[in-house]
Amino acid sequence: MREGTSERLVGVVLVSHSAEVAASVADLARGLSGGGTVPPVAAAGGGPDGGLGTHAELISAAAASVDRGAGVAVLVDLGSAVLTVKALLAEGDELPEDTRLVDAPFVEGAIAAVVTASTGADLGAVEAAAKEAYSYRKE
Repeated sequence: MREGTSERLVGVVLVSHSAEVAASVADLARGLSGGGTVPPVAAAGGGPDGGLGTHAELISAAAASVDRGAGVAVLVDLGSAVLTVKALLAEGDELPEDTRLVDAPFVEGAIAAVVTASTGADLGAVEAAAKEAYSYRKE
């Protein structure tokens, strides 16, 4: 099954201060998902003027675009992105139901989240896989 199908998969949103970084990490995660089922993944990067920053409306639109009814995992790169997503979650109606801010490393966590979502895992498993990326050692 290809991305964008009606299968209930956890969606993943990648929020970066840079549109290019968000898009590149999304492409990398999709590419490493195994070539079978690709869960819905959206990049939400950059500020309202197209420069560096975060933009609540871009994040909300990205989350809505990946919502397939199984939950949405949101991974962020830096501090103010966290604050923006937390503010959206506090509003209560700005993000799809069952949207979670996932505390995970941005690149490794995104890959783990997308690969796990591609298996049809639930939101809790996708979140756990992304968080586990903190323990990846590079030595």
